[in-house]
Amino acid sequence: MFTNQLITVCKNLKLSSIASYAPAACEQARRQQQSYEEFLFELINQEYEERLERRIKKRIKEAKFPKIKTLDSFDFNRESAAHLPETFIRSLSEGHYIKEAQSIILLGEPGTGKTHIACALGYSAAQQGKTVRFITSSQLVNQLMEAKDSRELHRITQQYQTYQVLIVDELGYLPFANTDAELLFQVLSTRHEQASTIITTNLPFSEWTSIFLDHRLCKALIDRLTHKAHIIDTGELSNRFMEAIAKFNESKNQEKK
Repeated sequence: MFTNQLITVCKNLKLSSIASYAPAACEQARRQQQSYEEFLFELINQEYEERLERRIKKRIKEAKFPKIKTLDSFDFNRESAAHLPETFIRSLSEGHYIKEAQSIILLGEPGTGKTHIACALGYSAAQQGKTVRFITSSQLVNQLMEAKDSRELHRITQQYQTYQVLIVDELGYLPFANTDAELLFQVLSTRHEQASTIITTNLPFSEWTSIFLDHRLCKALIDRLTHKAHIIDTGELSNRFMEAIAKFNESKNQEKK
C-alpha cells in the first residue's frame, strides 16, 4: 500500500525516476534490511543520476557539434601530431579554463586536427554540464546579419553571451566585409573575461588583416582574444593528407605482392 502511495506522490512531484524505481527499491530494502538512510539515498541518487544524464544529453544536443569527437579518438602518436602538447590538451578537457573564462586558439593548416580538438574540448565541457555552442565563423556572421535585418540583433548577441563555451570554427577561410567583421567583433569581444571562446583558424595573427580589413578592429580583436588565452599550434602537416599517402603506399605494396 505504501509503495503505491509513494509512487503516486513522486509522480505528483515530477520525480519520475523515483516513481519508476520505487517498487524495486522497496523490495531491495526489505530483502537487504537497509537502513532508512540507505533506502532514502538509493531513491534520491537514482533521481539525481537520471536527471544528470538527461541534462548532459541536452547539453550535447544543444551544442550542435558537426560530429561527436573525443580526445581518446585523436591519434596523438601519428607523425603529424607528434609535436602537440597532449598532456596539456588533456588537462584543458578538465574544464579549468572555463572557470577562469579563458579562451583557446587552435592555429594551424587545414587537416591538422583543429576542429577535432575543439569539438573534443566542447564535448568534455558539455559532459560536465556546461552550455556549449559550436558554429563556423561564416555561419555566425550570416546569422548575425539576418538578425540585424530582422531587428533581432540584440537578442541574438545576448544569446551568444550565455554560452559558457563558444566554439567558432574556420576563422580565416573567408574575408569579412566591414559590417560582418564589426558584428563578429561585437560577439567575441563582449565574451572577453566573461566566458570561454574556442577559435580555430588557419591563419597566423599577422595575416588576420586579410579577413578583418579594418586594421584597428583587427588589432583590438586579437588583443582581446589572446589575452589570457591558451594558444596551440597544430602545425602544417595535414592528418588527412598523411592518411591518404599511407593508404596509397599500402595499396601499392599490396599490388607488388
